[in-house]
Amino acid sequence: MLADLAITRDTILQHAQTLPAAPQVLGGLSELLQDINTDLDQISDEIRIDPALAARVIRMSNSVAFGGGGPVASVEEAVGRVGFAEIVRLVGIATVAGIVDRSLNAYGVPAERLREAMLLHALAAEALASHTEIDPRAAYAAGLLRGIGMMVLDRMSRGRIAYDAAAFASYGEWEQACFNVRAPEVTTMILDEWRFPADTVAAIEEHLAPADNSFAAVLNLAGGIVALHRLALPGETAGWTVNADKLALAGIDEAQWHAASAQAGTTFQVQKRAL
Repeated sequence: MLADLAITRDTILQHAQTLPAAPQVLGGLSELLQDINTDLDQISDEIRIDPALAARVIRMSNSVAFGGGGPVASVEEAVGRVGFAEIVRLVGIATVAGIVDRSLNAYGVPAERLREAMLLHALAAEALASHTEIDPRAAYAAGLLRGIGMMVLDRMSRGRIAYDAAAFASYGEWEQACFNVRAPEVTTMILDEWRFPADTVAAIEEHLAPADNSFAAVLNLAGGIVALHRLALPGETAGWTVNADKLALAGIDEAQWHAASAQAGTTFQVQKRAL
């Protein structure tokens, strides 16, 4: 339907370059935090790669969501205030606030709804991963960035098409018909180009229909939590069913899923104020 747009890997990556640098910073930060020798100066240096992100981190570190207190005026002070445990969350919220700079008109999703869905998906993935051997910080980053493909396809549509729920059961079917590629594949191309860890890329690629990837199953079950809290995007809702097979693949039980849902929901209510 949009063959004249010549959608190729190169054009996808070109459009990805129009996004803020913040997602790449989040990936680098997650990698740094897996190294026990990383210090606060290295974390601060990573954040300062994107000046706009650094400014949002400073501003948000002063919010009630991250403790408030005396005013923070530098990245170093912000990192020192929230500490290692919270820095990925802080950068995550700052990333969402900066990267979602417009509504997804092709998908019919307002910017505020997209920001909230991305943030809750990240918190849900993090909470679920804490019950598994998957790194919660990697799960948080994956949950946050899995929607990048949708953002790029929306830019590529140039306002010429819109998702029709009556004609297509899911975004995936619509994307395939219109673009000849689906959003998770687009996200995979971009994160691979940005040198995200292979396990994160693979999990996002498979998360809508996890078969043998426990990380992908965690991301899918996190979508179920987003749906439970009524923030799932319209064309994705059907994919977020929670069943025994997905729970077993992820390595968690139903009680743990509900506990993660409650934890993510509580944290979300506090942190969304910083968006």
